[in-house]
Amino acid sequence: MKEYTFEKLISWQNARKLAVWTYKSTAQFPAEEKFGLIPQMRRAAVSIASNLSEGTSRKTPKDQSHFSTVSYSSTIELLNDLIISKDLSYLSEEKYIEGRNLIEYQTFLIANLRKSQLARTSKPSKPTKPSKH
Repeated sequence: MKEYTFEKLISWQNARKLAVWTYKSTAQFPAEEKFGLIPQMRRAAVSIASNLSEGTSRKTPKDQSHFSTVSYSSTIELLNDLIISKDLSYLSEEKYIEGRNLIEYQTFLIANLRKSQLARTSKPSKPTKPSKH
């Protein structure tokens, strides 16, 4: 079975773990959050991994970095929802810290990936040999 580029990214691998953690954690939320925080958090978590994978299909480092930026934004959105979930006592302190640690590591990974992508945009291209007329 072929392994795609995004599957090799540590940032995607961690985003996948974060999405699974989010699904399992929100399964314990109250029923009244069925149309509130639960789908909101799940969409944000899946968006993190989805944008990282989509970015690998783009041709230019600048375009790739755009998808990393969107992924980073979804990670911050998930952090916001995590904080609110803790405030509402939907998460124990232990689960909150566990989620927060996963998110902090995720932002670190995405920031480094984006930095690497942007570094490739600023490299000068190799000079070409002049053509002979």
